[in-house]
Amino acid sequence: MPEDVGPILLQGPVEVVLDDGEVRTCERPMVALCTCRRSRTFPFCDTSHRRRARPSAGGGRAGQRDTQ
Repeated sequence: MPEDVGPILLQGPVEVVLDDGEVRTCERPMVALCTCRRSRTFPFCDTSHRRRARPSAGGGRAGQRDTQ
């Protein structure tokens, strides 16, 4: 999956079964599922991908963080 792909949007309500068998439910009419795994509310997207920079494959300084 390309790195620049955003959340997956689904018509809700939805139930998501995680790998460990835990079931997460969202009753909203439109649900965004996280694809970057940075969300504090994973598997649901909380837009954390906007605040945290993904390390680039070939550039940047080691240990550099996005502080916005």
